[in-house]
Amino acid sequence: QVQLVESGGGLVQPGGSLRLSCATSGFTFSNYAMSWHRQAPGKEREMVAHIINTGSKTMYADSVKGRFTISRDNRKNTVYLQMNNLKPEDTAVYYCFARLPGPGYWGQGTQVTVSS
Repeated sequence: QVQLVESGGGLVQPGGSLRLSCATSGFTFSNYAMSWHRQAPGKEREMVAHIINTGSKTMYADSVKGRFTISRDNRKNTVYLQMNNLKPEDTAVYYCFARLPGPGYWGQGTQVTVSS
């Protein structure tokens, strides 16, 4: 069955960096777009970054442009989110999402906390 497992979250100081990973299985990873989303307490889940199946095209939320980079390794069936210059407002649970036909699939999430 389809599985998405995020890792790499944690506590970081403002201005710091983290790299999130989402390891996938159960589907042909190279055929599908992937995205990262986040949900802060009391807020709706929002899309942070999106990458098409080949990795040749990406898009970002305005709030993270220039600081976050999404990438993928189709040999490892893994999508990444490099987060630099982190801000307290980036604190949230981060989820990866596989854009399969139908409702798609979510990972379980990884907590990112940006605090001094």
